[in-house]
Amino acid sequence: MQNAVRMLDKLGKPHVLSEVTKERIRRAGRRIVAGDCAESWNRDVGFRVLKIDSSNMTDVYYRPDEVKQDELFGQVDSVKPDRTAEDLLFQVLIDWGVKLTLPINRESSHGKTVYSVDGNALIACFDSGVTDALIKDIAVRAPLRAVFRDTSFARDADRINAEQLFRQLSPGTELKAI
Repeated sequence: MQNAVRMLDKLGKPHVLSEVTKERIRRAGRRIVAGDCAESWNRDVGFRVLKIDSSNMTDVYYRPDEVKQDELFGQVDSVKPDRTAEDLLFQVLIDWGVKLTLPINRESSHGKTVYSVDGNALIACFDSGVTDALIKDIAVRAPLRAVFRDTSFARDADRINAEQLFRQLSPGTELKAI
């Protein structure tokens, strides 16, 4: 116990069990990689730490007679402003019942960040300014699921075009905008 407290103090971490556990996993990983490993192994000893938080979506509990017209533009984005793309990705994984342990790759396509989960189990892009070219590149990969942020599309027509492109290029893909 005292060794763990000293270690956490040295690392500047709070005295909680999760911090001890994370550091022990990191150290064990370094020892494993330093030892003899099969050449075909990619030496990945990484792990994920998730924290439960409130919903990523804004609370929208207004009655129509309580909303003033000049307030409508402030309610366009349904995602809380402090949330990251990774926050949204993990919420989507949970919503769709996709295992959180699956490999996630972050790549760049047409200047946008695109996440692919377990190859083509799910592909997501939460950046704004999504283009038809990006939609086509994702659709031809025929993912099981694809998700975008509602504000990824500049206009409603762009979102409708995205739906049509998926119907043509990947009709089996479940498409969602959050």
